[in-house]
Amino acid sequence: MIPITKRLVEFILFLFLLSFISFILIKLAPGDPVKRMLQVDEVSVTKEQIEALREELKFHEPVYIQYWHWLKRFFQFDLGNSYITKQPVLSELLSRFPATLMLTCTSLIVMILISVPLGILSALYKNTWVDHLSRLFALVGSSIPSFWLGLLLIEWFSIKLGILPSMGKGTVKHIILPSLTLGIAMSAVYVRLLRSSLLESWNEDYVKAARARGIKERRIFLSHVFRRALIPVVTIFGMSLGSLISGTVVVEVLFSYPGIGKMVVDAMIRRDYPVIQGYVLFITILIIIINIFVDICYRCLNPEIRLKGVEKR
Repeated sequence: MIPITKRLVEFILFLFLLSFISFILIKLAPGDPVKRMLQVDEVSVTKEQIEALREELKFHEPVYIQYWHWLKRFFQFDLGNSYITKQPVLSELLSRFPATLMLTCTSLIVMILISVPLGILSALYKNTWVDHLSRLFALVGSSIPSFWLGLLLIEWFSIKLGILPSMGKGTVKHIILPSLTLGIAMSAVYVRLLRSSLLESWNEDYVKAARARGIKERRIFLSHVFRRALIPVVTIFGMSLGSLISGTVVVEVLFSYPGIGKMVVDAMIRRDYPVIQGYVLFITILIIIINIFVDICYRCLNPEIRLKGVEKR
């Protein structure tokens, strides 16, 4: 558990540094949030109103003092209030997160349903038409930008066929196109990764030894080859899961899906700084938790890591 504790300390230091840098960068961004807050139906506001609001939000204080105030609230699990909605940022993030989590899970299901069968078939039937077709899918899938794939799916299934909605949230149909957009793009990467890992594992000495002992190919594959091939896949999976959660921004905006990705884009347009800062911290903490979980899974799958830990103790 010592390496995990060390990683945890590193992550906390990283979180502190990231919060400071992101706070400074947000403050340096162009645009005036005060004018944005007071702008209602293009009605002009007086200079006195602008200055009064600046004073209320303590914008006249130095940036490091503003950061110190934010940091004190952060340790009390308070990310501040939205400039626009006046609601607590944490409650707004938590209210939108289930929609993003649902989209992430359905995208992962799509990715697994596509990449695992194709990766295994591609390795089993190496240099056949099945392998060539799988590799072509991986090449095309990884080359297409997700937003363009989303537009193609909208064109085919929403406009021409009219069988799936192109935006919003409410029914199962609403989540199909966003999930396909994210899932297909991710599966292209995992088809190639799983194929290469399986082929590499198949040529290991312990597999040859198992064959020499007369163990059936099916048992060798399930007990040794597939498990060994999952180690690099799990490592990449952790990074993909984090990037998937944070990278749903484009897809959520494209399909007008009300997750935290769309919320933060709206916050950027409105210069809603507390929401942007809260989003950065929220996603970072989530990715840290995912990485720790992946570390634990990696140690469970890789006996060499476990043995090294035992030897050190």
